[in-house]
Parts: sequence; C-alpha cells; structure tokens
Amino acid sequence: MAALGAWHCEKRKAAFGKNESFARENESVSETGCLSIIVLGASGDLAKKKTFPALFNLYRQGFLQSNDVHIFGYARTKISDDELRERIRMYLPQEKEIMEQVSNFLQLIKYVSGSYDAPEGFQALDRAISEHEVSKNSTEGTSRRLFYLALPPSVYPPVCKMIKHFSMNKSDLGGWTRIVVEKPFGKDLASAEELSSQIGELFEEPQIYRIDHYLGKEIVQNLLVLRFANRLFLPLWNRDNIANIQIVFREDFGTEGRGGYFDQYGIIRDIIQNHLLQVLCLVAMEKPISLSPEHIRDEKVKVLQSVVPIKDDEVVLGQYEGYKDDPTVPNSSNTPTFATVILRIHNERWEGVPFILKAGKALSSKKAEIRVQFKDVPGDIFRCKKQGRNEIVMRLQPSEAIYMKLTVKQPGLEMSTAQSELDLSYRQRYQGVVIPEAYERLILDTIKGDQQHFVRRDELKAAWEIFTPLLHRIDKGELKSLQYKPNSRGPAEADQLLESAGYVQTHGYIWIPPTL
Repeated sequence: MAALGAWHCEKRKAAFGKNESFARENESVSETGCLSIIVLGASGDLAKKKTFPALFNLYRQGFLQSNDVHIFGYARTKISDDELRERIRMYLPQEKEIMEQVSNFLQLIKYVSGSYDAPEGFQALDRAISEHEVSKNSTEGTSRRLFYLALPPSVYPPVCKMIKHFSMNKSDLGGWTRIVVEKPFGKDLASAEELSSQIGELFEEPQIYRIDHYLGKEIVQNLLVLRFANRLFLPLWNRDNIANIQIVFREDFGTEGRGGYFDQYGIIRDIIQNHLLQVLCLVAMEKPISLSPEHIRDEKVKVLQSVVPIKDDEVVLGQYEGYKDDPTVPNSSNTPTFATVILRIHNERWEGVPFILKAGKALSSKKAEIRVQFKDVPGDIFRCKKQGRNEIVMRLQPSEAIYMKLTVKQPGLEMSTAQSELDLSYRQRYQGVVIPEAYERLILDTIKGDQQHFVRRDELKAAWEIFTPLLHRIDKGELKSLQYKPNSRGPAEADQLLESAGYVQTHGYIWIPPTL
C-alpha cells in the first residue's frame, strides 16, 4: 500500500483538476493511515457476486495485503461476521490450492448491521472502524475510508447523509473519505441532477466516484492506446474514411426473474445511456493534451455536447415475446428489451458518420463489441465489394480480441479474393496472463484516487441530456416497442435501419476465436 500512497501523492493535483482548492489542501497526503473499505449493501447480490470477489482478487494479487487494511460489511440483515463470511465464500474461487488465501481474506471482513437512514447503525459502524484504526496505531485523522454503495440509488441520499455526519474521516490531517456509487444514476436528466445535487451538498466532487464497470474492461482500456499510440490509425479515424461505427451489446437470455426491476428502466437506461455511451466517448473523442483524468474527461464531455438530438426515425425499439409473462411485469408494458439508436456527432471529425448503438436481451448470441466500418475502396479493380468492407472490430466480451477484416488473395493459381483478418486474440497472444475483472481495476483506481475511469458530474448531465427526450417519449407511449422472437437478431426493422444508415453486412464471413 506504500506504493499506492506514493503514486497517489504524485497524481493528486491532476486528478482533482477543476477542484483546485480541494487539491491544494490535500497535496501532502502521506497515505500512511489505515485503509478501511466499507461495503454498504453487503448482503446483496451485487456485493456478493462482484464487489467482494473483486476485493479478494486485489488481495490475492498483493494490493490489499497490508496489515493496515480492513473490510467492513454493512446492511440491514441481522447476521454475524461468520455468517457473512460464509455467504461470500460461495462466490470466491473454490480451488484447494488457494483455500488458505480465501480464509485469510475472509478474516479481514467484519460485519455491522443497521438501518440506512438512522444514526445508530452508522455510529456503530464508525466505532468499529475507529477500533480497527486504533488497534493499528493509526494517527487520528490520517485514516482512509472508502465507502462502496452496493445499493439502489433511491437510498444514496440518506446513506450519504449518514456517512457524512457519523462515519467519515472527520479530520484533514492527511486521510480521506471517498464514496463509490453504482448506476443507474437517476432515470432522466431531472432525477440525475437531483441525485447529484443531494450527494454534492455532502461531498466534494473529487470524493465521489460514479462507477461504470464498462470503463474498466480491458479492451475499453486499450482504446486510447490503440487510437493515439499508433500512427496507422491517426489519419484514418475520421469522416473521410469511416462509413459508420457500431457499438453493440447482446445477451442470449432475458430478464430471468428481474422483470419487475428491469421494467422500471428498460434497455436504454440499463445499457445504452451509460455503458455504450461511455464507449462511444472513447471512440470519438479528440486526443487529450495529457493522460490526466481531467483532461480525458474534458474531451469526453465535448463529444457528448456535440451529439445532435435523436430523430424518431433513427430509433427501433423491441420487446421479446414472453417478456410480459413475468408476473412482475405489467401486461401493458411498453418497456424496450431491445433498442437500436443512431447518434450523430456535429463536429469536424464526425459530421455525417452514424454511430449505431444497439443493445438487446434474449437475442441469438452473447457479445459486446465495437465495429468500425470503413468506406468502400474507390476504383475497385478486384470487384470484391460483395465480400464486405474493411473493419476494425474490438471484442469486449467474451473472448477479448481486436481484429481487422481485410480483403486478401486466396492461395492458388487464380486471382480470387476473400475476407480474412489480422487478429490479436488475447487468449492466444497473452497466454498465462490474467485479465483483471473491471471491478478490480476500478476499485484499485478509487484507492489510488484516479478518477479517469469514473463519470464526472457534467459528463453525466450531458449524457442524460441526449437521451431524456427520447426516454420521455417512450414512457408516454409515443414510440412503441416491436415484438421479436427470443433467440433472434431482434426486430427486422433494426436491420433495415442499419442498412439505411449505410452499414454493409458481410455475408458468409464469421470470425472464429483462435483456440490454444
């Protein structure tokens, strides 16, 4: 953890950017105090399936091995420390050779039960954290407290209020308090702004980490390097060469018992407005002047502010047959489980290039990818247009890969062409290298104080400004969801929309991930 402290001190000022006064007050942070990670909602699915496994992997890799690190779970459920540990154990690796590590990690976890809107529980939590800090001889006021809210957004305001008044590090002697909040950040612009204001009244912006786990995915992390570290792409990445860009999220299963929750949000709020839009920013942004988190986020905001209003005829909504069989879903539901939306960016680089965001449930395959399709070759002497265009495809999941679809000569005596690929398959190229889960990377960034991969308040506002008018029209029933069969590509109208936007589908070509 000492290494994290040194890194953090060097980056603190740049990371805080516009909050210069806050940065100046904390430039001398020594990062020597105890680190307490508090998971609120510790008995819930998100904490058990994502947060605690990510913490274990950080522990296993040596990032949380210090004697000064402790983990606290907090929830309303009345259970003991050991009961929580056993619930978490089920979601950790089960290999015999690491059972000792699992047991040692679980011993770092202490549990406190209490309400989310009453002082007593948070006072008890503060006492438990303080006892740990005292036991480690941590100087008062130098402790570091990271609160991870694995909770529904509706309880963020009362929880943040309780943390502020009863559980945070109350001194400015070098310690810090940071808050991690999960999506969805509101349901539209007004609710998001209200939520931001309520939390913003309690904490400074540099203390707030709005997590979007897609920003922690390995291929997404590679986007800036791919774009700005390779001379090959610099002159090609613009409206003169690129015909269209698709950012796709597909699941081969439906809501599976989450129908009641999902019906409150729909696929646009759940996936497109946050995950896919964040990816679009990294694909479309201009080169930042440095890798400072604030410089990167400044460029992302510029992209969002350049998006023109969405046209109704550039949206196709779908709902899979059987969705309303879930008893928690109203029979009159118009909530889309599928959407294709075309965004257009009004700037010099991207004028006229459609950005196609597509997401859906109960489809024929499961994948997430970015597909950059280039324009046709002018004066095509080989007459190979039917075989498809050049594309760069970045497969986010599963089987992480980056590959380029090219036209090549088929081996043989005749001059015949075919599509093939130049392929960087992570599973083949990086054998033996463990690709970290997104939550691991983002939690570690939070400990370091690096906000590059987190959503800034003005960025969140700009994102909601794009989608709120469309979402309100859907909520009013002005745009209808078309029925589509499960295990299909979605509504046929979506493919027609892609064709009208200029996307050319390659028929007869399938990328096959390399096998070891």
